[in-house]
Amino acid sequence: MDDKLSEGVIEVDYMKVYEEWLNSPYVDEDTKKELLSIKDNEKEIMERFYKELEFGTAGLRGVLGAGTNRMNIYTVGKATQGLADFIVSKGEEYMKRGVVIAYDVRHNSDVFAKTAALILAANGIKAYLFDHIAPTPLLSFSVRRLNTAAGIVITASHNPKNYNGYKVYWEQGLKY
Repeated sequence: MDDKLSEGVIEVDYMKVYEEWLNSPYVDEDTKKELLSIKDNEKEIMERFYKELEFGTAGLRGVLGAGTNRMNIYTVGKATQGLADFIVSKGEEYMKRGVVIAYDVRHNSDVFAKTAALILAANGIKAYLFDHIAPTPLLSFSVRRLNTAAGIVITASHNPKNYNGYKVYWEQGLKY
């Protein structure tokens, strides 16, 4: 990614990032089709790629779709890898305690939850994944009850239906 620093603001070459996603062997075909459908809409490309979706109050929340500024398996994967790196840095005991993962009924919540579980497992971290929808308070309770190192809940809470989110809870059952 080429970033230019001007007056304290990092400007991202969003068209270059868009092209990188289109040409990446790691981006799935459905995502590439979605991106090709906006190829003539520079404003939409800019909105999806001018920045990375950022952690805000209690986690990530964003519009579903392809791009670095959207909720998708790639942003979920990046956030989960960051959490995994932190847990691994805490040592084997934390890794064995694991992470409990819950999700709600929103679009792709189950897919995002499974993605998170697989990434944790690939890092040697035990993952407890609910096999059904579970509300946020149940996730918080489960973190404490199972004595896990952390918890993840996939939910956009009160945001519009085209959103989803990713919240991290620490070992005390409290939000990040």
